Amino acid sequence: MSLFNMTAVELGKKIKAGEVTVVDACKAALEQIKATEKELNCYVQVLEEAQIMERAREVQEQIDAGVLTGPLAGVPVAIKDNMCTEGITTTCSSKILYNFKPTFSSEAVINLEKEGAVILGKTNMDEFAMGSTTETSYFGETKNPWNTQHVPGGSSGGSAAAVAAGECFYALGSDTGGSIRQPASFCGIVGMKPTYGTVSRYGLIAYGSSLDQIGPMTKDVTDCAAVLEAIASYDSKDSTSFKREDYDFMSALVDDVKGLKIGIPKDYFAKGLDGEVKEAVLGAVKKLEEKGAIVEEFDLHMVPYAIPAYYVIASAEASSNLSRFDGVKYGYRADEFEGLHNMYKKTRSEGFGPEVKRRIMLGSFVLSSGYYDAYYLKALRTKALIKKEFDQAFEKYDIIIGPAAPTTAPKLGDSLSDPLKMYLGDIYTISVNLAGLPGISVPCGRDQNGLPIGVQMIADCFKEKTLIQAAYSYEQARGPFDICPAQKGAK
Repeated sequence: MSLFNMTAVELGKKIKAGEVTVVDACKAALEQIKATEKELNCYVQVLEEAQIMERAREVQEQIDAGVLTGPLAGVPVAIKDNMCTEGITTTCSSKILYNFKPTFSSEAVINLEKEGAVILGKTNMDEFAMGSTTETSYFGETKNPWNTQHVPGGSSGGSAAAVAAGECFYALGSDTGGSIRQPASFCGIVGMKPTYGTVSRYGLIAYGSSLDQIGPMTKDVTDCAAVLEAIASYDSKDSTSFKREDYDFMSALVDDVKGLKIGIPKDYFAKGLDGEVKEAVLGAVKKLEEKGAIVEEFDLHMVPYAIPAYYVIASAEASSNLSRFDGVKYGYRADEFEGLHNMYKKTRSEGFGPEVKRRIMLGSFVLSSGYYDAYYLKALRTKALIKKEFDQAFEKYDIIIGPAAPTTAPKLGDSLSDPLKMYLGDIYTISVNLAGLPGISVPCGRDQNGLPIGVQMIADCFKEKTLIQAAYSYEQARGPFDICPAQKGAK
């Protein structure tokens, strides 16, 4: 088996057994980046080889000394470029932060480093995580490694494409309205959005503070559980962090769904869902049913209201969060201006891209006097109703299954020409964020063009173990998923 056909946990075992060194793993990753990065553009920044190797040797010494014993010790990782990394440029794929080097690291990154992770670089994304295709990045679009004429999804498209192409063994993404699960579906990998508050948001540059959550993007469910176990923790620096009693997610890797109650929302399989996606998702449900799960259809009536509620709330929070980028304290500043207000205007006009400007304007509008009650408060009430409807569903079902996206990955350029169409592509994922629930996307097939399809599983708050067990059981029934063409040449 070549190095890049290994999962992160498999590689971790080889390193621990002394069959592979951390330096070997990092060299292989850098070779693959050299071979495919020019075409795919997964990274905003790959660290200097000397810096990576120095960290690799440091980690190897700690493994040899028995200090690092976790499953991910020595395994190379990529970090989405909206998570602060001390001394490493963090741009959110925006011109306005092109030269920003944080003086601290986000808590999730610190947790990974404690486990012996070696950071390869920062992955490309939609600017400030605003988009579903990774085409709004100031540093150029990322391409889908299964077919470079298609998008990898977004906003964590760089992380998803890097994992699929073998440019890293796993990656961190962030999910505000499906930004982990949708690109995971498009790139044929596993992506998980944990329950809101499970992973610290400290050091994550905020888009929508009440919705954002960091999560793993991996080759399989075992890796997903291992990464989640590494990054999940209570953090007093994050006011939204929740202290959980149990962080042992790998214990949920059990192949057993007998008696598991699965709800299938009729509304998720109505008009607008691609036929091949529907067939693949229902095929995944059938495999779980054959293993003893109990499947039942039900109505989830609030689905049509999720998109308008989400875009009102997320844009309102974004307009507030992005007000700090003004050219005064850090980042880009316009060259020529007259007075302070003119400097603000020119800096923000030149520094932000069209999609970010669109959402700032929408957010400022819904928060403005006279429209706050009509739009923002109404959206918050809708969010509460969506949460209530999910609560009622989880009284009957252990998990809810549906598609991660209505289609497979669209062609490059198709979504940008129609922003509303791009927003509607998030219809199956955003409810999970509005309700603070955990969700996972697992590859379940490919369409006639060979593009991957993902099945989305959703559980009640803090029921990640149920989700991992169901996803792992499905994965065992499905068998190995195809290797991405970009990875086939990896050594």
